[in-house]
Amino acid sequence: MLSTIDSTGDAQESMPRTRRRTVKNMCAAVTSRAVAIVLLCVAVPALAQQPYPAKPIRVISPYAPGGTTDLLARLVGARLTENWGQPIVVEPRPGGNTIIGCELVAKSAPDGYTLLSILVSHVIVPNLVPTPYDAVRDFASLGTIATGQLVLLVHPSVPAKNVHELVALAKSRPGKLNYGSGGSGTVTHLAGEFFNMQAGIKTQHVPYKGSTQVLVDLVGGQIDMYFGPPIVVMPHLKAGRLRALATSGNTRVAALPDLPTAEEAGVKGFELATWYGLLAPAGTPRAIVDKWGADLAKVLSMPDIRDKLSSQGMDPFISTPDEFAALMKTDFSKFARIIKTGRIKLEQ
Repeated sequence: MLSTIDSTGDAQESMPRTRRRTVKNMCAAVTSRAVAIVLLCVAVPALAQQPYPAKPIRVISPYAPGGTTDLLARLVGARLTENWGQPIVVEPRPGGNTIIGCELVAKSAPDGYTLLSILVSHVIVPNLVPTPYDAVRDFASLGTIATGQLVLLVHPSVPAKNVHELVALAKSRPGKLNYGSGGSGTVTHLAGEFFNMQAGIKTQHVPYKGSTQVLVDLVGGQIDMYFGPPIVVMPHLKAGRLRALATSGNTRVAALPDLPTAEEAGVKGFELATWYGLLAPAGTPRAIVDKWGADLAKVLSMPDIRDKLSSQGMDPFISTPDEFAALMKTDFSKFARIIKTGRIKLEQ
């Protein structure tokens, strides 16, 4: 018995040959597993430390193709693709008053590879309809892209050459004139209702799924009016297919210097600007959030990007992720008050 416990060699000599082989195989298996664990421990941190982005990035636009969120995401995405060496692919996911696309991103992995391109209506929709996500808490703010005003447009067949004539026409035909929007609850919808309130008129809302089809029907004369983003309406203005009556901000648009603001044109208290930005799912690592914020600011500071936005009646809007998050909270509350005061509801 002493020889079996005095030393490993003596113990092995006292074992049957079959048992010695079993012990040797077990030791080899344990050693292999230990090596695998060591290699895994080395590999996992190496993968985690891969520089971002290490693969293509998908940006969801919750509107129809060709809309402003789509165009702006492509504009900055193309430049960041050049800088980062990874494709940034914009994917329109319209429907459900933007809820379909927003929910998709809110429920995506918070790894920086599925993002959301939005405008101010992101904080309007939840004040009008229940959403399966919280517009502020379920997203990480990356940064803003642009800010701009809306342009009040009419089809040339509408017998109004300015805002004063339009208001007089609407008052003479209560409920007969209509205006299109990019969808119920969007900023273009709210602009139309806010204009009704401040001008003391009543026009009918016609919702669409994105700005593209609104413009098609406005140019075709199927609808009368539309508050449209300059970036998508400028070509129609230049071609004479539509008539612009005013802008929605408190200053004139540089690309349309002769066009008055609605306030200048006599609609007191009407002022509404819009902004555009990028979000990620809540829980996205802070390093990725900060990288987006810093690199977006660099892109928006480039002269050619600034000139491109200016030519479309927009201004670059540079903000830190924290500043953008604060803006979203503030505007959420502001539009909640407007909607409640105006008793605005979604049209079914």
